[in-house]
Amino acid sequence: MRNIWAFAWGALVGIIGGLIGLGGAEFRLPVLVSIFNYRTLQAIIINLVVSLVTVTFSFIFRSGVIGLENVFSNLTVIMNILAGSLIGSYVGVNYATKINEKTLNRVVVVFLLFLSFVLIGHNFIFSLQIWQLPNLLRIGITFLAGIVIGIFSSILGVAGGELIIPTIIMVFAIDIKLAGSLSLAISIPTIIMGLYKYKSQKRLKEVKSEQKFIFSMASGSILGAFIGSSFLRYIDSSSLYLILGVILLLSALKLAKHKH
Repeated sequence: MRNIWAFAWGALVGIIGGLIGLGGAEFRLPVLVSIFNYRTLQAIIINLVVSLVTVTFSFIFRSGVIGLENVFSNLTVIMNILAGSLIGSYVGVNYATKINEKTLNRVVVVFLLFLSFVLIGHNFIFSLQIWQLPNLLRIGITFLAGIVIGIFSSILGVAGGELIIPTIIMVFAIDIKLAGSLSLAISIPTIIMGLYKYKSQKRLKEVKSEQKFIFSMASGSILGAFIGSSFLRYIDSSSLYLILGVILLLSALKLAKHKH
């Protein structure tokens, strides 16, 4: 029964990934901790594994709507942010494995609250895309943003799409749906770097006994990513961001009340 619920939650979160261009980890993390009662570090590692599956298949499924040619035409944007995010992801694991569970849990809650306000305030944030920045400044901003995104990705087990998408929109004035696909392309190697670091520190043994659970949740994520991507062209992204922001806020509050 536990694995069936894992599949169901994986599918639900995967729909979000397919629709918006996220790994859905920030929604999955409170579920892993509060519902399935994983320790925070365990939840983070499981989150990274399932996020990798989600973003990979979301990218594949969304390609039929967005078009790979549009993604590759913005390869410089991807490489710019990715350069920073890989560095941040490599560094971030060191913090995640050294701080205690209580502190790590607080970091997760604060991050979730921040992301909820980013999503709820999307109209204001995305309106900033009218900024005209010099090319050199764009490169600097996105590289630094990539480092921050990579750190949070490896620390919290998230893909960082909620930060990547607004960054792409504000700095490069790219449409939100295309920005979602670019975000997925950036997230895939960022997550792989985080998992590599956990593996090198022999932390993957924390979840070795949970392979069936991870497989069930990952399988559900693939189904969800397909469903979400199928509805991409029919959904008003602006309205969806507001709804997701509220859900994220509730998830953060639920996690904050959870006692290990």
